[in-house]
Amino acid sequence: MAYRIVVPVKQVPDMQRVKFDTKAGRVDRSSAPGVVNPVDLNALETALRIRDTHGGSVTAISMGPLQAESALKECLARGADRAVLLADRAFAGSDTWATSHTLAGAVKRLGGCDLVICGEKTVDGDTGQVGPEMAEWLGMPHVSYVREIVELNGRLKVLCDMNDGLHLAEAQLPVLITVTRRAYRPRYATPQRIFTAVNTKIERWSAEDLKDVASAHHFGVKGSPTRVTKIVVPPLEGRKGQRLAGSPAEAVAALMQKLEMGGVL
Repeated sequence: MAYRIVVPVKQVPDMQRVKFDTKAGRVDRSSAPGVVNPVDLNALETALRIRDTHGGSVTAISMGPLQAESALKECLARGADRAVLLADRAFAGSDTWATSHTLAGAVKRLGGCDLVICGEKTVDGDTGQVGPEMAEWLGMPHVSYVREIVELNGRLKVLCDMNDGLHLAEAQLPVLITVTRRAYRPRYATPQRIFTAVNTKIERWSAEDLKDVASAHHFGVKGSPTRVTKIVVPPLEGRKGQRLAGSPAEAVAALMQKLEMGGVL
């Protein structure tokens, strides 16, 4: 059985170089180059492995400004079959509610799918909300924290990496899953695919293109019920490190003692 798979991806700033605009309460995205959200690449690899084994297609979708096309081109270079960018000023300022609604509309406009595979969360927002919210908009079950696909034969069985260990979960298709960074390691782009991706025109959809599958009342900042009112960057000044002497075993014992005395353990 061939599967139609959609992978939402996000272009995020390089978090090693990004700065924060604490006055405006937002990330200063102009302060660092954009990259594909790292765990979204794990989601893409999960989708590609399913397609390579069972057949079908993988479509990458993203919502953002025109420069987000570079993220989608990277997805094409790594093996995606199709890429669609949702680019419109009407989408600007979206919170997770508006973002998930818009992305779900794109899935509907694609004609639906068998699987939606998302990254667990983004490194800039760190909420982990968009994937499950998309599933609710689409009316399909969802499974989070997926680490491994165990079986896919009309139904999906996965291993979920939870705090207390690995859990086996099962769901009927169509289904949305979110994967962790412990999921399949992303493959490298091949020279041929890079060349093809560079010369591929990314499809662009506007708010007008989604009018029959999504409500404009849930687009952008006007359709976002939440606001970030303040961002606080923890100061690094005043933090002092301490070197523990002795053998590794002695250092571990000393560290455990200090953690216990500090009430951490």
